[in-house]
Amino acid sequence: MNAAEYTNLEVVEGEHWYYAGKRVIVRSWLNRCGPPRAGQTLLDCGAGTGRFAQELSPACRVLVLDNHEEALRMLRARFAPDQIIGLDGDAIPLPDASLDYITALDVLEHVADDAAVVRGFTRLAKPGGLVVVTVPAGMALWSDWDVALQHYRRYNRRQLEALFDPRSWEIVHANYTNLAAFVPAWLVRKGRSLLARWHLVQEVRMEDRVPPRWINATFKRLFILTGTTRMPLPFGVSLVLVARRL
Repeated sequence: MNAAEYTNLEVVEGEHWYYAGKRVIVRSWLNRCGPPRAGQTLLDCGAGTGRFAQELSPACRVLVLDNHEEALRMLRARFAPDQIIGLDGDAIPLPDASLDYITALDVLEHVADDAAVVRGFTRLAKPGGLVVVTVPAGMALWSDWDVALQHYRRYNRRQLEALFDPRSWEIVHANYTNLAAFVPAWLVRKGRSLLARWHLVQEVRMEDRVPPRWINATFKRLFILTGTTRMPLPFGVSLVLVARRL
């Protein structure tokens, strides 16, 4: 992402139903399948502003990883130097089987070779270690928002599951989330595409501002409900996957 996108994220992520709800969902799966505790280590990949990792800091040792200078600037304000991990080329400079938990919240879509990233998770996770991943779903929702965030793709469930080799990983949970937001998101993004075609630029994207309180609260509740249920959902705006290292 470019620097402006990190600034936008830092402004809205505290209250916006999507970012706040996503943090609740991922913490819920970590606690359900863990929970993280003192003496264990969690690496948050693509940590961005560091807000999610900071929320987990009381539970276990937290490391943060990012390779964008604007993100690193924000991470340095929240974490000690020995908690911030930089990439060594494309490799994460940590020992094999050294991590109890790995989180990657809306990260894989930013990487050209997402399979290589997951192979890195395979190397780093201890036997029994847990990975929790979220990604955007549904290429039908591809829009200027994906372009601005420098996404390579949006996923379906089969594509996301296929990244995790069954010889190395047990998929504990993989499901769509944000079912209720799918149609509104499709309408807004297609409408925005039409406006752009007619050279009527919308200055502020929906994703960059917190909706009115009742709308924000409703979408957050629905997001968390779909993100934590085990009931299979046919589609959604996002996907969440939980996998355990064999």
